[in-house]
Amino acid sequence: MKIRIAGLGAHDPSQMTIGVYETLLNAPALYMRTLQHPSATMIAEKRDTVYSFDEIYESADQFEEVYEAITARLLSEVKEKHDIVYAVPGHPLVAEASVKQLLEQGPLHNVQIEVIGGQSFLDSMFATLAIDPIDGFQLVDGMSFDWKSLDVQTHLFIMQVFNRFMASDVKLQLLEKWPPEAEVCVVTAAGSTEEVKAWVPLHELDHEDRFTDVTTLYLPPLNERTQRSRDFASLREIIATLRGPDGCPWDKKQTHASLKPFLLEETYEVWDAIDDEDDEHLADELGDILLQVLLHAQIGEDEGRFSLEDVVAALATKMIRRHPHVFGNEQNLTEEEIHSNWMRIKQEEKGELEHKTSRLDGIPAAASTLLQAYEIQKKAAKSGFDWDDAADVWKKVKEEIHELEEEFAGVEPSRREEEWGDTVFAFINIARHYNIQPEAALMKTVQKFNRRFRYIEQKVEGATKPFEEHTLDELDVYWEEAKKEEENK
Repeated sequence: MKIRIAGLGAHDPSQMTIGVYETLLNAPALYMRTLQHPSATMIAEKRDTVYSFDEIYESADQFEEVYEAITARLLSEVKEKHDIVYAVPGHPLVAEASVKQLLEQGPLHNVQIEVIGGQSFLDSMFATLAIDPIDGFQLVDGMSFDWKSLDVQTHLFIMQVFNRFMASDVKLQLLEKWPPEAEVCVVTAAGSTEEVKAWVPLHELDHEDRFTDVTTLYLPPLNERTQRSRDFASLREIIATLRGPDGCPWDKKQTHASLKPFLLEETYEVWDAIDDEDDEHLADELGDILLQVLLHAQIGEDEGRFSLEDVVAALATKMIRRHPHVFGNEQNLTEEEIHSNWMRIKQEEKGELEHKTSRLDGIPAAASTLLQAYEIQKKAAKSGFDWDDAADVWKKVKEEIHELEEEFAGVEPSRREEEWGDTVFAFINIARHYNIQPEAALMKTVQKFNRRFRYIEQKVEGATKPFEEHTLDELDVYWEEAKKEEENK
């Protein structure tokens, strides 16, 4: 049993090869995906019998249903007729979902699938636009593409843009990467006597009704860096240029070690932007964090140690491995089970189960002192070294405060620093028991003090005497004003 699949060419009969033409005329049983094609109409006029699937298009709600129905019907018909020919527009292996399904399912039904060939619409597009495909191109379906996967630095073809509604959706996606003034070529019936070609700015793409079932959009590569500013690959190219022979002297001399302070600084600036609830500021600061990642990756690549692809691969693999409830077979887990899985997998990755020397291992040495204390207490608590309830922690806090008071009341200051540290450590325990992140809490207090002190400065600015000559009681009046303003917001 055999199904031979032939391509009718992109549009008119002149694009059909002689071999396909003779095959269609002499086929014992001929099935057309659609008769709404000039070549299909011509062949149908020369044969006694031609079957088509146009009625399926009319009855189905989704294109996927159409292709599944066609595939099922052909696999059923071939069992009775043994040798049939199936004709599709263009080339059978270019954007033909039913052909793809036949190639997958045919062997499962002991049916041989043979692709005869035909001229693709891409051949005509290349000729119409004078493009050599060896330069590279990307072909996507106007009904199902994602702008994130598009490459602005290569030739882009978007097929099956049937109407203004689809063109509008395509335009909105393209504007995520392409500038509004980017030129788009709207090509209809490429290579035929009815060919129409028009260049329009991207932002005007859907302003006119110029679309049919044989319309394809073409976008040339963006060449200027300013035009490619929303493309990640272009950003990576910019970083490589900055680190290259003719790049920036400052960027070229940086090392992993020299960039450490900037990574920490940028992280805190992101923190501030989140607290400010300023989306534009947050996007800008996240870009600064990304810059640090790209610089470190470029340094790794320059030194031949690792590349950005290694960074991406490590992260992607880690996320898949640590989420078996999403990417694996572990379904319907509770949040507690998910967290337990995460910690177990993380420990296995780092070899902590076999190689750790202490239950407190694994806390970054570069973490802030507050964070280190918080994480150490968490790890100790997981091992059972913890108070049963917060009341016992409060007793410990009061005990440390009492010892601190005694130390400061004494003559010798030898243990003041130690006792002060013990008191702060005890307060961090309180924070942990009440699910308060001490770093975040202290940061809010610092920011609050900053705001209120600046308020005092503004109030004193127009006074008759300098700031330093005001008494604490006078300044405290303004402090209370600032406090009330914040409470009333």
